Amino acid sequence: MISLTMLGIFSVLSVLGMPLAFALGWAGLAGVVLGGFPMEQLAGKMVYALDSFPLMAIPLFMLAGQLMVRGGIMERLIQLADAVVGKITGGLGLVTIGAAMGLSSVSGSSVADATALGATLGPSLGKSYSKAFGAALVASASNLGPIIPPSIGMIVYAVVAGDVSVGALFVSGIVPGILLGLGTMVMCYFIARRRGYPVRGEEFSGKRILYELRRSLIVFLMPILVIGGIVGGVFTATEGAAIAVAYALLIGFVITKKLKVSDLVPCLLNAGIITAIVGALIAFSSQVTYLLTTEMVAPQVAEWLTTLTSDPLIFTFMVMVLLILIGMVMEANAAYLMLVPIIAPVAAMYNIDPIYFGFLFVMNITIGGITPPVGILLIVTSGIWRIKVTEIIREVTPFIFLQYGLLFIFMLFPEIILFLPRLVGY
Repeated sequence: MISLTMLGIFSVLSVLGMPLAFALGWAGLAGVVLGGFPMEQLAGKMVYALDSFPLMAIPLFMLAGQLMVRGGIMERLIQLADAVVGKITGGLGLVTIGAAMGLSSVSGSSVADATALGATLGPSLGKSYSKAFGAALVASASNLGPIIPPSIGMIVYAVVAGDVSVGALFVSGIVPGILLGLGTMVMCYFIARRRGYPVRGEEFSGKRILYELRRSLIVFLMPILVIGGIVGGVFTATEGAAIAVAYALLIGFVITKKLKVSDLVPCLLNAGIITAIVGALIAFSSQVTYLLTTEMVAPQVAEWLTTLTSDPLIFTFMVMVLLILIGMVMEANAAYLMLVPIIAPVAAMYNIDPIYFGFLFVMNITIGGITPPVGILLIVTSGIWRIKVTEIIREVTPFIFLQYGLLFIFMLFPEIILFLPRLVGY
């Protein structure tokens, strides 16, 4: 009864346009009142949910990404990608995807990647291709942000699930992230070739590639240092994020010398805004999660699902289809906070590897960022290019099918996800 009431209140308020965090808050409050729980419990659960050391990694990784972008790494990543793939058909699109892969290794956020790529490559993409195709390409490539580590989505999932290592999830995204980036490049190449888009860029030069590699080495040392330290047990994900901030400051102020003191304020402000949004969602959802636990929702869902199938693969397939539908209409962090406490314990009852299941969950919800009708990346890129979302949807559709296709390939072949985590000892 309490669960259905909370679901109804949350659904109605969300449809009416209330921010998801506050809709969750009102739903949780209604559950507390209806269940006769003490009101003091509401504030206590919210504070307890936010009193988490791993959550501090979110603002720190966001800040590190902001500092790296303002410190001039985009220019170096673009030049490196241009030296490697710029002369191939659809070269500018391939450069965009290559730059997105590099940027994803320092940012952890698809929205941040889309904003940075749109601001730097947007004008060139709009001139060389159509605005709609450029926007679709940036939106698709930006989905690498939460998949290639570090990943804010993986941090949120690990914290909510409770029994999954952040470092293990980070490592699980490396191989699939590279495959997704390469697959997006192949798709871009064939579309550009079919449409006759112009070839651009300088002739291939080994000397230039080596030069750009040397210039970009300082960028790629950060994820190697941070992820390597986390995986090796030298420091935690939060401590690694703090090291990433220090490294970004060093690059911006000392090496590239493009970071200014005045840049610190907007970087801190943007990181603070993202943190506040995620924090509000976590705080307000904590009461809902607690009430769902008291009503034994997860065991009931598990019991119902076992009547449908006892096969772990079929269960995983059913969850993936469900998440596709949810990802179309729900913001990523809200989906993690509402669904992980219910679905992850059920997956454990099926003896499904938590790293494998966690990665699939994160990737599926991430793809929702480019899936209509609500895809946040479609909204972001439409604002950058000043075009209608419907124009982008036509161009982004092949990339949506590509990403979901790879998702199900990863589901069918778990070793693609689990090979590296097992190799490093998880």
